[in-house]
Amino acid sequence: MKTPLELRHLRTLIALREAGNLSRAAQLLNLTQSALSHQLKGLEEHYGAELFARKSHPLVFGVVGQRLLKLADTVLPQVDEADRDVRRLVDGSAGQLRIAVECHTCFDWLMPAMDAFRERWPEVELDIVSGFQADPVGLLHQDRAELAIVSDVDADETGVVVHPLFSFEIVALLPKGHALLGKPWLTAEDFASQTLITYPVPDDMLDLVRRVLQPAGIAPPRRTSELTVAMLQLVASGRGIAALPMWAVENYLARGYVARQRIGEGGLTGRLYAVSTPGLAAKPFLADFVRLMRETSLLNLAGVSLL
Repeated sequence: MKTPLELRHLRTLIALREAGNLSRAAQLLNLTQSALSHQLKGLEEHYGAELFARKSHPLVFGVVGQRLLKLADTVLPQVDEADRDVRRLVDGSAGQLRIAVECHTCFDWLMPAMDAFRERWPEVELDIVSGFQADPVGLLHQDRAELAIVSDVDADETGVVVHPLFSFEIVALLPKGHALLGKPWLTAEDFASQTLITYPVPDDMLDLVRRVLQPAGIAPPRRTSELTVAMLQLVASGRGIAALPMWAVENYLARGYVARQRIGEGGLTGRLYAVSTPGLAAKPFLADFVRLMRETSLLNLAGVSLL
């Protein structure tokens, strides 16, 4: 009997195992959840058995699903390695990838992606442009970097290629027992009488200030710190409140170090993009690095959705 198995099926099973549920697996594969479900149902109908228990948490694969996962673990790494080898032969793989970052907390997710990239493309020289960069995209035009990680891209920017990464929730951090924790969410006015603790960056790089406080004409007292842990220590000590990505403070919240509160009824959403030079955008290793950044972030960070 001819098998219906294709590489896409094996990739789907791997994504499902890594993501832990259909919704996140669909994001990893850039598919709709219904398309993913249809694909899995087709396999189950062919084999006459469930691949995994639908309501299990964590996800539990049946004997059929486990056997196909074993096949995927054997076959897919060889296929991916062969694909990279072919691309090296055709396009060349050596190159330089200097990364400029404007986000103080980006290293939490960027470093794991860089480690995975080095293993896959050891011949590419990977480096980070040292120091905080107020205009990382500008470094691309000056030939001082090949890739920039930014939270916003000017619509009039030319001569670059934008690679969407992911969105995330930005939450307010308050000391435990703070009166504002009794509210369903915070408004701009709630920040007026609070000391706002931020990184020492321009206001247009702070989503809370640029998108919430400035439009409402709110300018609270300010205090700055370069380190996330120092900011949270100030918050825990009652010296002020801060606003940071949920994924950057998840561990501190889990330990009860500080408390969090939603900003606005629908929450405050931040976004991150990778911006490259046009020449680099055509390189296979750049596409692979963008994919690694997206995948590692979705799988390891709290509250992340792919763009």
